[in-house]
Formats: sequence, C-alpha cells, structure tokens
Amino acid sequence: MPKHGKRYRALLEKYDPDAEYPVSEACRLVTEVLPSAKFDETVEAHLRLGVDPRKADQMVRGTVVLPHGTGKKVRVLVLTRDPELEAKAKEAGADMVGFAEYIEKIKQGWLEFDAVVATPDAMPEVGKLGRILGPRGLMPSPKTGTVTREVDVVVRELKAGRVEFRVDKGGNIHAPLGKVSFGPQKIEENFLRFVDAVVKAKPQAFKGTYIKSAYLTTTMGPSVKVNLQDLYAKLRELEE
Repeated sequence: MPKHGKRYRALLEKYDPDAEYPVSEACRLVTEVLPSAKFDETVEAHLRLGVDPRKADQMVRGTVVLPHGTGKKVRVLVLTRDPELEAKAKEAGADMVGFAEYIEKIKQGWLEFDAVVATPDAMPEVGKLGRILGPRGLMPSPKTGTVTREVDVVVRELKAGRVEFRVDKGGNIHAPLGKVSFGPQKIEENFLRFVDAVVKAKPQAFKGTYIKSAYLTTTMGPSVKVNLQDLYAKLRELEE
C-alpha cells in the first residue's frame, strides 16, 4: 500500500480523521483548514448507502440542481432534428446544437462536451452511440431527464449546476459540491440539497438503514466524516 506524502500527513494533524463532525464544521474543515493545493480544489460528497444495487428495485439515481452550482463550466450538446427545439436550445444557452454533423463527429471520436441532451426523435441514431457515450456517463436517458422535448429547461438546469447521481456497484454515491473558494456556507447549502435529493430517491422496496455514512473531501485532501444525526436534523430544517 503506498504511503501518503508529507503534505497529506500534515493535513491529518489538523483534525481528527476518526471523528464525526457536524455538517457546518465538516464544511468549514474542507474549505478553510484542509485545502493545500495550488489550485481551487473541488469539494466532493461521498455517501455509503445500505441498498443492494444488484437488485433492480434498489437502484438509486436522480438529478439535483445545486443552489450555487458546481463552479465548473458545463459544455452542453443538444441533438435534435426539430428546428423549433433547436432554436429553443440555442436561446437557453446550449454550446452546440444540431444533429447529423455531431453524430458523425462523435463516431470519429470527438467528445468535447460535458453533457448531452437529446430529443425523442433523435434517439434512434443517438442510441447507436451507446458504446461511446455510455462508459463516459454521457448517454442521454429519460430517467435523468436528458431525453426530452423540454430542451430549454434542461439546458438551463445543466448550466446552473445540475448534478446527476447514481449508486455504484459498491452502494456508494459520489457528487461534486463546488469549489473550495465557495466557502463553508455555500458548500453546506449545496451538500444539504444533494443529500435531500438522494433521500427522496430512496427506493420504496428498501428496508433498513439507508445512509450508512457520509464524507466530505477535497480533490487532494483527506476525507471528513459527517455526523449523521446532525445531517438529518439539518435536512428536517430544510423541510420546515
């Protein structure tokens, strides 16, 4: 097992890596105490769920628009045959809009975009790109709202900081929450909105402890464990 470097070990001395921290304190640690890289690190959330993702009725996936975005510029490609929807997509701020020319470019290996939205009429051809787009998490899907005629709505959400989440084979969900420069308050608000969306995506068939653990971390830093009792108390405040 590789050993951590001197910088990383020094960070571990600034807090107790085995402790559970209230949400606000965890957000303060990852934005004000633990960052040490020379660039604006991304703050990430990692949840371990109790679901069994091998069972179809326990799959967890969804989308959430973070109130403060992710700090990343999202390049959106819209694939449609409909001139009216093409115009709406452009007006909403899509970076690239079209059909045949982009289908061909993707087949040739072009992938200079971060999200793809497709209208239903385009899916017979877009579906053929599954081997290229699927492994990269770029394949449009009705389940995530990226196959739709409401292209203008989806484009604006993606530009505003919409995040897709999906449980992995190990029962974990990961998501970016923004940049260290956001500060603790904005990161906390994004984190709570994300966890709230995951809670609302809980499968009806699941019984037991849903969220088993929650961590916050930065791109180059160690993780901070979040106290689940405090997290749920904060979520209840959101509902009030």
